[in-house]
Amino acid sequence: MEHDQDLPLFKDKLSMTPPMIIKNLTNSRSQNHNEQHHNPHNHHPIKPSPLYPLLRHPGHPLLHRRPNVFHHFSDVLIPLFLTSREFRPNSVAFLVVDTSPDFISKYKLILNALSHHEIIKTNNNNNENEVLCFQRVIAGLRSHNDLALPPKNPITDFTAFLRETYSLEKDLIDTCEKKGRRPRLLLVSREETRRLRNEREVAKLAREIGFEASVRGIGLEDALVARMVNAFDVMVAVHGAGITNMVYLPERAVLVQIVPIGLVGLGRVFYEEPSKGMNLRYLEYRVSVEESSLSERYGVGDEVFRNTSSFKEKGWGVFKSIYMENQDVSVDLVKFRRVLVEAMELVCG
Repeated sequence: MEHDQDLPLFKDKLSMTPPMIIKNLTNSRSQNHNEQHHNPHNHHPIKPSPLYPLLRHPGHPLLHRRPNVFHHFSDVLIPLFLTSREFRPNSVAFLVVDTSPDFISKYKLILNALSHHEIIKTNNNNNENEVLCFQRVIAGLRSHNDLALPPKNPITDFTAFLRETYSLEKDLIDTCEKKGRRPRLLLVSREETRRLRNEREVAKLAREIGFEASVRGIGLEDALVARMVNAFDVMVAVHGAGITNMVYLPERAVLVQIVPIGLVGLGRVFYEEPSKGMNLRYLEYRVSVEESSLSERYGVGDEVFRNTSSFKEKGWGVFKSIYMENQDVSVDLVKFRRVLVEAMELVCG
């Protein structure tokens, strides 16, 4: 058995995960005879087999009431790709301790591309005493940084894998001369939190500059989302999980992140740094106090604006409630025009 030390274990939460016992068995004739008698999987054709444990802890991506695509990719799919890529898809299987049927359905194409075998679920109460035998088991997943792979395994390997899996048309954006059309800009619409209040005006401005601009929400069916995003040259979005869909953009596309008050650090770690690893061009627009809806609730000189880090010290729940769940933005069109012009220059330059 192998255990990867790169993946942090949530030890305080393990008691909530269904138990699994892993044993090394000797090759004695008598023990082999007993295992063959009691274990229908003894002659399982799969040799190497990453043990794929999805730990049940608060906010876990597979059990959250609203699936979060950022955690789907950063915590599960990218580590799973990194861990299983050394094996051929027909020689690896995934053993799942705890999972969500919705997750497996949503990412069925990705999971099938990594393993040609049916996922083995160990949380079936009817099979709680079943013994599974494999020649090799990897317990846990290798993990690196958010939406990233180790330097020797560039994240572009993963994004290329996604484009192949979903049969996406564009690997690399075309120059404006080759396009024969205006460059396409996707403005991601958020419906609940961190909304861009003047998104229609922003889209109109983008069209005036020369973009073919579309305002769209991100749907739940991953294959459709992948094809939609891949068709664009520029993606503009307020900080949030929807930006994760940049994994489907063609290389050399432009990502514009609108960063609300208090979220500069999160924006850098979660999206700016990963986007550069994906060979995307990154632009950022930092929202001012006047552009944030927080200015309607707090005074301009309030600590909410002067010392955002102090609210992190009060706990994630407090910080999240203020800066992520109760903040919308309205960008200054004159200032934001400069960002869109720079995006046009990057795409057509």
